[in-house]
Amino acid sequence: MNPRPRPSFDDPAPEPDLDALYAAPSEMIQKAVLDRLVDFHEAYLAQATFFCLATGSEQGLDASPRGGPPGFVHVLDAHTVAFADWPGNNRIESMRNLRRDERLAMVFLFPGLELFLRINGRGRVSTDAGLLSELREGERIPKTATVVRIDEVLLHCGKAINRARLWQDSARLARDALPTVGQMLAALGRRADAAAELGTEQIAQIDAHYDHAVRHELY
Repeated sequence: MNPRPRPSFDDPAPEPDLDALYAAPSEMIQKAVLDRLVDFHEAYLAQATFFCLATGSEQGLDASPRGGPPGFVHVLDAHTVAFADWPGNNRIESMRNLRRDERLAMVFLFPGLELFLRINGRGRVSTDAGLLSELREGERIPKTATVVRIDEVLLHCGKAINRARLWQDSARLARDALPTVGQMLAALGRRADAAAELGTEQIAQIDAHYDHAVRHELY
């Protein structure tokens, strides 16, 4: 028996009838999509420590993580939130995208809880001194902030969390289950230049540097 060929992304195929495959969202779910924050949204944002930020432009799409202490996304008013930019890999794709296309989306995760908070809106990068001072963490003041004008805000079903077993201890990966940063850089070096292959000691040094930086060089 010959295995069934897998569909190819480039092969023409009829568009699926999504309305036939999926039921319409309930009236309650549709009414829960608002264009402004209300008190329970603000309560969740006051505890939020992590979200993923999606942006895009004609150059492509980007999704990147953002994290901080509880409430690091500040509510400026019912229609506006803001968050600081802190050091990462310096690609700053999100900010570059927002210069071309203001649209963005934010998906918040709450450790231990089985729901998400989602904000869809428009963002602009700001260097306003008063805002940057408001977003400071300790004595550290960010170089820039992103101000978000909210178009939609909603609480999102958390079934994906349980499918992933995300908050269960049994789902935690051991560090040796996947390649380390040093091992991946060594593999990339071999692909680019066989003469640039990293040795075991160099890989260990890279891993040690990364482990320290990702925990202690946060600002």
